[in-house]
Amino acid sequence: MVKLDSRPIALIGLMGAGKSSVARVLGERLGVSVADLDGMIEAVEGCSVAELFERAGEAWFRRREGELLAEALRSGVRVVACGGGVVLDAERRKLLRERCRVVWLEVSPADAVRRVRGSHPDPARTRPLLAGGDPEARLAELLEQREPLYAEAAHVRVPTSGRTPLEVADAVLEALGGA
Repeated sequence: MVKLDSRPIALIGLMGAGKSSVARVLGERLGVSVADLDGMIEAVEGCSVAELFERAGEAWFRRREGELLAEALRSGVRVVACGGGVVLDAERRKLLRERCRVVWLEVSPADAVRRVRGSHPDPARTRPLLAGGDPEARLAELLEQREPLYAEAAHVRVPTSGRTPLEVADAVLEALGGA
């Protein structure tokens, strides 16, 4: 088993970067607990992220995401797959930076769209921030807005383009000094 810094690993990045898949691989490799914030919200609230955005709005969703992030860290979770927008709040960026080893999984908008489409042919139905336009253009816009926030929160960056979740997990461990 790989020994790492005692802080949990938090994966951040654009939707489609592979945060959920890589978190599962890291959890298996390290033999530790994993939290997927989007999955936690869906389980607790009893509906999909898209439904929550529609019903309660993005501001409510982001607040709830922050509450669940804090809860996951208090519970002792060792790997956290964060939602793509977790970095929008300065307090959450600070919490992540101080309490976790933050890894920015970098992905191009084109690769992100391919991955998101791989899980659903109409990504706007399951990814509310992609509604109303060209998904690749929307992801490019989101990345432009969030790039400085990801950079502020991250301790390390790991490119994901052309890599499987297993390869990305290896790169994460290497970047964190555990490989």
